[in-house]
Amino acid sequence: MTRRLAEVASRVGVSEATVSRVLNGRPGVSDATRQAVLTALDVLGYERPSQLRGVRARLVGLVLPELQNPIFPALAEVVGGALVQLGYTPVLCTRSAGGLTEAEYVTMLLDQQVSGVVFCGGLSAEEHRQLLDRGVPVVLLNAAVDHVGFPQVSTDDGSAVEQAFAHLRALGHRRIALMVGAQEHIPSQRKIAAFTALADRTGLEAAGRIGHALFSFEGGQATAGELLKAGATALICGSDILALGAIRAARRAGLDVPGDVSVIGYDDSAFMNYTDPPLTTLRQPIDAMAKAAVALLVNQVQGGPPTPKELLHAPELVVRGSTAPARVRAEQEPNRG
Repeated sequence: MTRRLAEVASRVGVSEATVSRVLNGRPGVSDATRQAVLTALDVLGYERPSQLRGVRARLVGLVLPELQNPIFPALAEVVGGALVQLGYTPVLCTRSAGGLTEAEYVTMLLDQQVSGVVFCGGLSAEEHRQLLDRGVPVVLLNAAVDHVGFPQVSTDDGSAVEQAFAHLRALGHRRIALMVGAQEHIPSQRKIAAFTALADRTGLEAAGRIGHALFSFEGGQATAGELLKAGATALICGSDILALGAIRAARRAGLDVPGDVSVIGYDDSAFMNYTDPPLTTLRQPIDAMAKAAVALLVNQVQGGPPTPKELLHAPELVVRGSTAPARVRAEQEPNRG
């Protein structure tokens, strides 16, 4: 008990006597301090006293699939900041080797009586059912899988591919390839659908020019190597990390970027303006998307009805040094005679 009092007091910046008054329901403590003490209890994993368990914590879970991709810390920063301004405490949950799974995080958040949860990525069918059954407000941000019943905020993947494709076609490229994530990944499916439609419309052959990769530098390098061997002179990538892997693959194949191969990323994560060459990419509107997700969540928390529609935000093509006009010799179609 003494250790708990000390930890909570240190967390909040008050005396142990103040924490004790809150835990025992005694007067003489401001509402703001009382709420701060209760929030600290939740964050530190301590059980609330029985007389206080009916008070729902002003905690909001923020569940991320990883932190290696810079886009997720960027989303977390804006979502967390927006929540704090509204009086909520964000609880960051991310998968790591040997750590908790997303399912275990969901159970933990429910046990802590969170006000709501923002998922960046996806959640399993079991987690989906569990959250629906409990009636916890949820918003999906760039959902990796399709879940009915939750508000969603996403980047318009179709628009992204259209912008990238048009840019490459204007540069004279005809052997354009697309590199995305796993086949069940919803944003990847949307990119593929847009890419295939554009290839059909312009008379380009899409078959054999779509590659699936793990969302990692090594995954991008491996899959890009196969696409380059198939003759691609331009690559549209599903993330900046994949694009950087593609540039490495091109160089290891003795090709110059952008002289021989043009590469377009996706996200415009930090430092892409400082890579070699600076990366042409699709910029996700992080600030607008994150704030929209928070607004949708808080609306539910305050008793408003959920908005089960998906809000699509248009990305912006940022042209830098990794794309250039196609070389005529490289773009000649192979002799079919």
